[in-house]
Amino acid sequence: MIIRRFSDWPTWDWRSPFDELERMRRELDRLSGDFTGSVFRLPTAGVFPLVNVTEDQNNYYVRAELPGVPTDELDISVTGETLTLSGERKLPEESDKSSYHRREREAGSFSRVISLPARLDVDKVKAHAEDGVLTVVLPKAESAKPRQIAVKSS
Repeated sequence: MIIRRFSDWPTWDWRSPFDELERMRRELDRLSGDFTGSVFRLPTAGVFPLVNVTEDQNNYYVRAELPGVPTDELDISVTGETLTLSGERKLPEESDKSSYHRREREAGSFSRVISLPARLDVDKVKAHAEDGVLTVVLPKAESAKPRQIAVKSS
């Protein structure tokens, strides 16, 4: 590894200039959060549900973690090259006397739009849920599947 020295500083303390910019950004985020307070803080958009997208020669597979979401409250739509998962996550009501020590699970409506690199055969899409994991099988359109081309010699 070659380290180019831009000054006479020792190389054992050398860091990327981007490290310092990242540290300053984190510090500014922390300070701005202190000034705005929780009353004015905008809600952050979480990434829910968590998904894995895989493919083989014929299909794409989308697996989404949806614990506690009934399947009849899910809306799955497929158009062209896009899959949309939406629904609502409901949590049981807590009593007014409860105080949280940690709150990481949120309730509310969600929607995930997943763009895929090839067209889909929307008439053959299948979905099933088991143990809180939704699996959607998205067949590729015939025009998107790879074809073997025979080479003829003269």
